[in-house]
Amino acid sequence: MPVPVFTHPDCLRHDPGPGHPESPARLRAVLERLAVEPAADVRHAEAMEPDADLLLALHPEPYLARLAAMAARGGGVLDEDTAMNGASWRAALGAAGSLLAAVRHAHEHGALGHAFAAVRPPGHHALRDQAMGFCLLGTVVLGAKEAQALGRHRVLIVDWDVHHGNGTQALMEHDATMRYVSLHQSPWYPGTGAADERGVGNVFNVPRPAGLPPERYVDDLWEAVEAAVGGWTPDIVLVSAGFDAMAGDPLGGFTLEPEHFADLTRRLRDRLREAPVVGLLEGGYDPARLAEGVAAHVAALE
Repeated sequence: MPVPVFTHPDCLRHDPGPGHPESPARLRAVLERLAVEPAADVRHAEAMEPDADLLLALHPEPYLARLAAMAARGGGVLDEDTAMNGASWRAALGAAGSLLAAVRHAHEHGALGHAFAAVRPPGHHALRDQAMGFCLLGTVVLGAKEAQALGRHRVLIVDWDVHHGNGTQALMEHDATMRYVSLHQSPWYPGTGAADERGVGNVFNVPRPAGLPPERYVDDLWEAVEAAVGGWTPDIVLVSAGFDAMAGDPLGGFTLEPEHFADLTRRLRDRLREAPVVGLLEGGYDPARLAEGVAAHVAALE
């Protein structure tokens, strides 16, 4: 059965500016590739967005109002890496809503409810009241909160973006109902993600240098996943699927190829058979390579 891929048209309208690596071309390449991928069933939705209570569970109202107001003014600069245009707030809401739709699909279809959210802007660097690293909202943690509201109380988040998801960790590290596993380049932006950052025993960071053989990254991430699920069975798996860990990405130095992401995806499916797997697009800044990585991940979910 094809894998549903949830997206929102506003995600293509967000534009941080000329020459910015997090450009609309990234998502456009992904959607063009998935349109001819037999494993993918791309679903565009105009009306998806998280409700206010869910947003306020993670982000304070003044911060959300500031983002909305900046977009209403036509955009602006939030930090040295992160900028908005007039469509950015709607894009962030559409990205979050697309993930929530994927989570609802997963919940309704159980162990075979695997899905993917093809969206932007990414989210795993967003802090409670601060945008950073191209990210506005803590999207994957919003998805985790939605899964829990549906009754899937134990949530495993696996993050293989080349950059540490400092925002994700900060938003969930005191919540023992969630576990976070992150493979990321170190030393590298944003400078967090040391192995001794453990939260309440629910954080499993795997910092690694650039240029290692790809099999080393795969094996080390998998060892951390096994540690995270030992004696603890998740009800759903959310993957912060950044493909900037692929060889040649302009913002990373890892050496992974599409087949390595497919391997990791199949391992998650096979190891955690009762838990649906929902992927969420994070980084990846060579559009053609990004599209290849996403296609491999989605095909492995089928």
